[in-house]
Amino acid sequence: MLDLNGKSILITGGTGSLGKALTKTIFNKWPNVKRLVIYSRDEQKQFVMDREYPHSQYPAIRFFIGDVRDKERLVRALSGIDFVIHAAAMKHVHIAEYNPTECVKTNIGGAQNVIDACLATNVKSVVALSTDKACAPINLYGATKLASDKLFIAANNIKGSNPIKFSVVRYGNVMGSKGSVMPFFIEIKKKGGIIPITEPNMTRFNIPIQDGVDMVLYALENAWGGEIFIPKIPSYRIMDLAEAIAPECEHKVVGMRAGEKIHEEMISASDSFHTYDLGTYYTILPQQPIWNLDEYIACFNAKKVAEGFCYNSGENKEWETTDSLRAKIKEHVDPDFQV
Repeated sequence: MLDLNGKSILITGGTGSLGKALTKTIFNKWPNVKRLVIYSRDEQKQFVMDREYPHSQYPAIRFFIGDVRDKERLVRALSGIDFVIHAAAMKHVHIAEYNPTECVKTNIGGAQNVIDACLATNVKSVVALSTDKACAPINLYGATKLASDKLFIAANNIKGSNPIKFSVVRYGNVMGSKGSVMPFFIEIKKKGGIIPITEPNMTRFNIPIQDGVDMVLYALENAWGGEIFIPKIPSYRIMDLAEAIAPECEHKVVGMRAGEKIHEEMISASDSFHTYDLGTYYTILPQQPIWNLDEYIACFNAKKVAEGFCYNSGENKEWETTDSLRAKIKEHVDPDFQV
């Protein structure tokens, strides 16, 4: 059973949506956490979050200005840290397409810096956040996150006698996260504007942010090192989302942006040869694990998926409806939401 009381945790990109949700969960579940370090480069976001978590009420919290591109700063920040959750990344597809070198420096160079800094300190376990766009990527953001995933998985091969474990969690669109489609559509609805539809047949995976938090904590507790954990979550159709949020608004097809897919994948057919069903999650195992595969299968009652199995948002078996989307938006995104 995962117990973070008395432990020290660092979250890169800790002022983002997931970092803030993790912070809330950690303080609620483990009030005696020793130290929770919020590592990010945006001082304004840290200033705002600091007011939400004043040191007088949350003496364990620390705000550490730093960039994952700066390995020396990371090493300093990781002194005495037990667990690392790596959430920092450049995430906007079209911005990455326009600024490719910046995306590479942060998402690939930053990932390697986190790995090197963790290996140089006494960190016990690292969970890195991935994205559905890292599976069979067609845009730079997805390609950099695929490279990041590969780096974290391979880090288990170079740790030597160090007991540290590196694993990855991969999931789809987080409901209500900064810059995502749901709050964007809600804002247009409030203004009575036109809902832009990039492609009417577009689908996406959908996960509430707390489910993403729970998955990260699951990986911290259960990873053996080298896994990519993937949740079983529903998909939605973009037209259903537009109807759920703003049925009274005009919907205008504007065309797909650079680097967009019609459907997102989280497990490709090529991944199926190393993918297992754990019940709540799937996991893609390393092709050459450093532990005994038979013992892993027995421990988790893992079941091999069929060869050629593919998990994508367009062929998913579980779907959101307009009603379920409205209920979840009210629960997870905007409690004041009304149609």
